[in-house]
Amino acid sequence: MMILKKHIITTIVLLIPVTFSYAQQSPLTMKYDRPAAIWEETLPLGNGRLGMMPDGGIEKEKVVLNDVTLWSGAPQDANNYEAYKQLPKIRQLLKEGRNDEVQALMDKDFICTGKGSGSVPFGCYQTLGELQLQFTYDNAGKVEPEQYERQLSLPQAVAGCHYKIKGVTYSREYFTSFGDDLSFIRLTASEPGKLNLRVTMSRPERAATRTENGALQLYGQLDNGIDGKGMQYQATVRAQAKGGTVATEAEALVIKNATEVILYIAAGTDFRNPGFRTQQSKVLTTAMKKPYKAQKQAHIANYSKLFNRVQINLGKGESGQLTTDKRLAAFYNNAAADNELPVLFYQFGRYLSICSTKPGLLPPNLQGLWANQVQTPWNGDYHLDVNVQMNHWPVEVSNLSELNLPLAELVKGLVKPGERTAKAYYNAPGWVAHVITNIWGFTEPGESASWGATKSGSGWLCNNLWEHYAFTNDKKYLADIYPTLKGSAEFYNSLLIRDEKTGWLVMSPSSSPENSFYLPNGKHASICIGATIDNQIVRDLFNNIITASEVLGIDAAFRQELQQKLPQLPPAGVISPDGRIMEWLEDYKETEPQHRHISHLWGLYPAALITAETTPELAAAAKKTLEVRGDDGPSWTIAYKLLFWARLQDGNRSFKLLRELLKPTNRTDINYGAGGGVYPNMLSAGPPFQIDGNFGATAGIAEMLLQSHAGMINLLPSIPDQWQAQGAVKGLKARGNITVSFDWKDGKVVHYTLTSPVATKVKVKINGEIKEITTSKS
Repeated sequence: MMILKKHIITTIVLLIPVTFSYAQQSPLTMKYDRPAAIWEETLPLGNGRLGMMPDGGIEKEKVVLNDVTLWSGAPQDANNYEAYKQLPKIRQLLKEGRNDEVQALMDKDFICTGKGSGSVPFGCYQTLGELQLQFTYDNAGKVEPEQYERQLSLPQAVAGCHYKIKGVTYSREYFTSFGDDLSFIRLTASEPGKLNLRVTMSRPERAATRTENGALQLYGQLDNGIDGKGMQYQATVRAQAKGGTVATEAEALVIKNATEVILYIAAGTDFRNPGFRTQQSKVLTTAMKKPYKAQKQAHIANYSKLFNRVQINLGKGESGQLTTDKRLAAFYNNAAADNELPVLFYQFGRYLSICSTKPGLLPPNLQGLWANQVQTPWNGDYHLDVNVQMNHWPVEVSNLSELNLPLAELVKGLVKPGERTAKAYYNAPGWVAHVITNIWGFTEPGESASWGATKSGSGWLCNNLWEHYAFTNDKKYLADIYPTLKGSAEFYNSLLIRDEKTGWLVMSPSSSPENSFYLPNGKHASICIGATIDNQIVRDLFNNIITASEVLGIDAAFRQELQQKLPQLPPAGVISPDGRIMEWLEDYKETEPQHRHISHLWGLYPAALITAETTPELAAAAKKTLEVRGDDGPSWTIAYKLLFWARLQDGNRSFKLLRELLKPTNRTDINYGAGGGVYPNMLSAGPPFQIDGNFGATAGIAEMLLQSHAGMINLLPSIPDQWQAQGAVKGLKARGNITVSFDWKDGKVVHYTLTSPVATKVKVKINGEIKEITTSKS
């Protein structure tokens, strides 16, 4: 490793070493003074496959268990292969302004066959089940614990609780291992023989329990919507005790008079793993031969390799001594008093990314991998009109690049079914995915054209895939995903038609995700010609294909075809008479001016078609668009607005959105409007729980500190007043595979380092001045 090249901004810093540490000023620990009363107060643990959420109960502990692969349903073909025959009529009606008639026609002939996402075989991500620990204490009677504490250490990915009862201290420690691919619960008592508990497992449906060879098992088979014989699953618990005894009943483990107990919890499904039961047995047998301390150390070491890459310090706070639930309330009332909470929340987002996916497995779904229901909200699926993409926005800039790879594999799995869908509905080459998908490769439109006919999902996914290349410069990866990107571009390219009013090449039919507009006749519709998001996605995808083909030295003919089309596409945005960016090609009036989706700003983020530097008029129009949309909404909407304002380099407005996002709530109803926030365990509330709000906010905080989308690396582009005094960042990533670290004081960068595997010339904007430097070789 070469020594980092240091760039010193002021003479003072040159003479005196920077004393403001990268290290966090307080432990990155979530803490509470009572057990969780609701699931939204429990602490999420995960190793990318297995999930566990303990509630820290005193007389009865409930631990929700998850496996990221556990889905009902099965592969299906829900395409309407006659749908494409309606395209000429649809296009003609749209030309005539009869959008409402088009919508009725598409609701009849341009949706999926069967029940769509409303039932199996589309399926649903489901909870694996619940582990229960029923405790008994000496001198049975009213249990009155003292000195109760419950916590989650983000640097270690270890949770725990401890309390006293009649002078005896009881402690528990939980982690889902990054070493042994098991979940562990260690229970101890400060006096010998004081641990007495009964261990059971249950699940609301399609489950049975038994004990076998000293182990407790929960097992079953989900519905596939065909013959009822869907995915099989099994969870197994074994116990080791120091002192006392471990016995079995028909459906329980019974532990008496122990001083220490370790529970080993294995779980799995037959998704791509027909031998999962045998594998489960081997993993348990191997793990139980190892010392617990060694297992915990291996877990922390493996996890820390990812978590420790990034450190952020925004200054001290006055609320670090409070429990996390009280701290959230205090922040909402006086955000300026706690600069450490945004750091905790940012690192919690990175923690959730690390815990909910890993290469070779599935990407995080709408709930990451944490679900406590059989029927999770919105099926816990992969929504393609913002949600799964938002789940991945923080991973590159936050130095977790490999966590983008499971999404790339999921997308590659959509190509073949997406080719069938492209033919069925559009008689088009290439592939397409609409608004929803699952682990079974669903690409068809949803069951209602108002939301389900939006076909920007596949192009939006390609932007995520491209960003991994943009941040890594990995040409081998680019060659691997190029056929996927090209197939998507071929689809959109074939659908472009000349708009008679503007002369631009656009798609018809088109729509802006989940939003609708009024027609001159007073009726409303969602289907249109050339929605802005479609125009932006096509422009971005064509640009990326052109660049990729040049980098790889392939496909010159297709590149030239797209280069000829680019000038004929609509611009990145069209400004309406009232100064906003138009959501549709026509200046329609929205049915909901404060709608949760703001899809026509896609070109501002995640794309870089609209920037303060290159398109100032469009940037100003984007600001007006956001003003009209307002600052409230479901949590993911607030997070997206935070990102928009960060890109517009308004740090104070970004911070206002962060404060709104951190608003405490216990609401769990299905919400499409205002009222987002976070639960006491800092998981984002739509409501209900949707993890995209966490990930969007994590990306947003990073975007406030570092941007690299406009042809330069910009340090502190959107810093709010609250963070100006002093701060430090270490290990964030910029596009081009550049690792960035810097310190600042009074809002000015005073020290920075840029490193990359290959020394590279880059432009850097520091304190308002653009410089050209060469990175140090890492």
